[in-house]
Amino acid sequence: MTIINQEDVIQSVADSLQYISYYHSPDFIQAMHSAWLREESESAKNAISQILINSRMSAEGRRPICQDTGIVVVFVKVGMKIQWQTSMSLDEMINQGVRQAYLNPDNPLRASIVDPPLGKRMNTADNTPAVIHVEMVPGDKLGITVSAKGGGSENKSKFAILNPSDSVTDWVLETVPKMGAGWCPPGVLGIGLGGSAEKAMVMAKESLMEPIDIQDLISRGPSNATEELRLELFEKVNNLGIGAQGLGGVTTVLDVKINQYPTHAASLPVAMIPNCAATRHAHFILDGSGPAHLAQPKLADWPEISWEPGSDTLKVNLEETDQDAIAKWKPGQTLLLSGKILTGRDAAHKRIADYFERGEKLPNGVDFHNRFIYYVGPVDAVGSEAVGPAGPTTATRMDKFTDMMLDQAGLLGMIGKAERGAAAIESIRQHKSVYLIAVGGAAYLVSKAIKSARVIAFEDLGMEAIYEFEVDEMPVTVAVDSQGESVHRTGPEVWRNKLGVKVEEPAL
Repeated sequence: MTIINQEDVIQSVADSLQYISYYHSPDFIQAMHSAWLREESESAKNAISQILINSRMSAEGRRPICQDTGIVVVFVKVGMKIQWQTSMSLDEMINQGVRQAYLNPDNPLRASIVDPPLGKRMNTADNTPAVIHVEMVPGDKLGITVSAKGGGSENKSKFAILNPSDSVTDWVLETVPKMGAGWCPPGVLGIGLGGSAEKAMVMAKESLMEPIDIQDLISRGPSNATEELRLELFEKVNNLGIGAQGLGGVTTVLDVKINQYPTHAASLPVAMIPNCAATRHAHFILDGSGPAHLAQPKLADWPEISWEPGSDTLKVNLEETDQDAIAKWKPGQTLLLSGKILTGRDAAHKRIADYFERGEKLPNGVDFHNRFIYYVGPVDAVGSEAVGPAGPTTATRMDKFTDMMLDQAGLLGMIGKAERGAAAIESIRQHKSVYLIAVGGAAYLVSKAIKSARVIAFEDLGMEAIYEFEVDEMPVTVAVDSQGESVHRTGPEVWRNKLGVKVEEPAL
């Protein structure tokens, strides 16, 4: 009879969450490197370079791969012969492990969980509670898979109940372009087929916990209809030309995973959940002998890759930048920003809107006139860091505030990730503004360009407060120029044409 000790569960969950915050799994590194070798688009290849360099830096520094250290999702398989030595429930043990991991002073992880989901949405401050799925299975072991799912990729989850005669492939190919680039491709698509609505979603999420093995499948060939569908979707999704960060290229997905379950004769539930370029998950088994041990990857697992700015790269002094200067920037051009920028994301924008609605001045020190805003929620700094990992968040969520920020706040430009919607692009064009992107999934690399950071407003919002960053040659790409041209539209269109694929343009 196996006796599972409470402290072993807590310690194993805590250790595994720290582990996945800074270590990519070898299968992911290999798949991303293969994508880098195959990539023909210069913009996409540069983005993948930054992702791989960031991955190695995070492993060496033991700091988060991405500033969004995720909502914790845990899959537990409990052997029915287990005995417990604990005063806590299983949920309490897991959440105590989460709490310890996210409050670790050597590598604090960003707390992103708010409660309640409506209304005040107060940050729980320790990233609890986790989302926990429990299954009772034969045996005397406890199997746990932990994952940390970023909001950018989670927000792109899709679900539909098709007619039994409908094509899953057609639905996927119609849906993926509408997901935009907020999920930070290239990554993995997890698909759940069958069951009921909630079963399909859980299967899609659990499929993302499996190793990347599509190249092995290509080599040996499919042995059943599910594997045939995986290969078909892998090829056809990549032929959409979306590419890394949505900039256009030959690799959009590194793998496609499919789990399925019997379903009602009248239904065909299908769920699709993407994993981003910061994919994070680990599996361990407790057998009563103590806490889990996860082997440290070897640095040799990471390829030796360097990133060099292209010949058209422009060094920009933000203190001397005005509308005349940004009017000369071209879509897809790489910029190295130096100077001071402000930050702000969802909660800060909502407060700013409330100030304007009440006819009040913004708090002292908050002046956006002729300045750039960076959509980011950084990790807390440790040691000599100015700030912890600080990659961009999805800009689309700020679209409804764009006109306000450009018109009333006097903003000059914005920095984030992924595409902008049609209304935001039109506002950028009318105000002769500009939208820049940093690489999602390269948060630690980006943070090295931030030389100082201070909170200037809304400190109670934690990572969503308004900071002032001083940056030195922070790498960004012009995504929407002052004329309203968007690389997230033109880039994939170019590569679809090169790949000979025609798809209906999604509305931005």
